[in-house]
Amino acid sequence: MTVPFFDLQAQYRTIQDAVEASVLDVLRSQSFILGPRVAAFEAACAEACDVPHAVGVSSGTDALLLALTALGVGPGDEVVTTPFTFFATVGAIARVGARPVFADIEPESFQLDPEAFQAAVTPRTRAVVPVHLFGRCAPMDRILAIAGAHGIAVVEDAAQAIGSTYQGRRAGSMGDVGCFSFFPTKNLGGAGDGGLVTCRDAALHDRLLLLRNHGARPKYHHVQVGGNFRLDAIQAAVLHVKLGHLERWTESRRRHAAGYRERLADLEASGAVMLPREDPNGRHVFNQFTLRVPGRRDALRAHLAARDIGTEIYYPEPLHVQPCFRDLGYRSGDLPCAEDACAQVLSLPIFPELTPPQIDAVVREIRAFFG
Repeated sequence: MTVPFFDLQAQYRTIQDAVEASVLDVLRSQSFILGPRVAAFEAACAEACDVPHAVGVSSGTDALLLALTALGVGPGDEVVTTPFTFFATVGAIARVGARPVFADIEPESFQLDPEAFQAAVTPRTRAVVPVHLFGRCAPMDRILAIAGAHGIAVVEDAAQAIGSTYQGRRAGSMGDVGCFSFFPTKNLGGAGDGGLVTCRDAALHDRLLLLRNHGARPKYHHVQVGGNFRLDAIQAAVLHVKLGHLERWTESRRRHAAGYRERLADLEASGAVMLPREDPNGRHVFNQFTLRVPGRRDALRAHLAARDIGTEIYYPEPLHVQPCFRDLGYRSGDLPCAEDACAQVLSLPIFPELTPPQIDAVVREIRAFFG
């Protein structure tokens, strides 16, 4: 049986009529840039994320860039973050002219280690970017306490975590700003690139709106150098339809994850794999279901690929040793927990439309590999 790593067409078939009607409405209106469609989607997202303000933007990458710019982060500043994340997290820090400072991760959760964050703080630290990786929130109570003690801004990278919670609070509502991605394979994915910035502060919201549209107010009068970070109305139309299905899709992901955990528990007990864990303080939304496979990750992936089962490695190389960050002075061995994770992680299919026979096939072949 073929089991794709992700199947966008399976999801689209369930919502095709509503999405196409919504997009057609935009086409007929010929109103493509911002406007009522984007405003309505922003209001719905603000409610879903339990924040007063949400700003639709052109991508998750631009959400991070816009957030850091609005907070005034720039040359001479340091920003602490994790090396075990997608490149955009750190690329945005570098693009505003700040220096990325890497802190290691917690081995079990893959999240930024608060103690490592604390140790990385210097007088130049202006912000911290915890990443709610794979759909599980970072340990925000400790991160917020450290940041608050040092006057450090907190930018939540919630690109993979819309709908997740920590101690009853929604991802994107805990820090100064939250940044989301609507890349097509995210839990809430668009028909192309898109993103969102959330915040609670009205003045910060105003700066985000200004910077999103070239810093112009009124039109053609530029009070600050911003960018073109606008969310397209067509993307807002697609995403608004899909937002109404997000909770159902999230519960499907969580059921699939529970099934994997139950049926692979004995392999974890034997030490063959380590399964992702639920945080008792929060709700995991499983953008990815990521195993650790010590020593045999690549062999297991090849075994599954030979049987038409898709997998992915998020992420094969930590960011502190990427060539473009060589001048920061990090070396292999500096952040061992992140480096070990990159050598061991393997993500299994977890999309909402995954069928019971497909899950059976994945489990069966993993068990066959380990004998």
